[in-house]
Amino acid sequence: MTELLHDSHIWLLASFGVFLAIAWKVGKPAVLQQLDTRIAAIRDEISRAENLRVEAQELLAQYQRKHRDALQESERIIATARQHAQEIRTKAEADLEETMTRREAQLSERLKRMEQNAIDDIQAYAADLAIKATGEIIAGKLDKKANEKLVDQAIKDIGANIH
Repeated sequence: MTELLHDSHIWLLASFGVFLAIAWKVGKPAVLQQLDTRIAAIRDEISRAENLRVEAQELLAQYQRKHRDALQESERIIATARQHAQEIRTKAEADLEETMTRREAQLSERLKRMEQNAIDDIQAYAADLAIKATGEIIAGKLDKKANEKLVDQAIKDIGANIH
């Protein structure tokens, strides 16, 4: 057994065992403290991540509601715009019809006036032409003596009519 006491391996093994016992006794609370701290930090991060996930889901639901509301609002705006465009189209068609009717009436009246003016011009021209032709016919048939006789007769008739 003395031989065992002089063997360095045994002493090395024994001192290592004592070291482990002391390290276990002294280091165990520190290691456990570090592990507990690390576990608490991981739990906090998991809790924060869970809170962030819940907030993200709430934000997603809120944005989905806003998106749905925006779609409904845009559909309402489009429907209103279509209705307004239809009203404008109907009013424009009615205005166009009224304008066309009024212009047709104006054109008809203008054509009637132009026709009447043309008739009046033709009648005036025909009257002038008839007077000139009659004058030329009378002038051709009457000679100078007959003309003097007619003038004298006209003067006597005027004298008789005045008294």
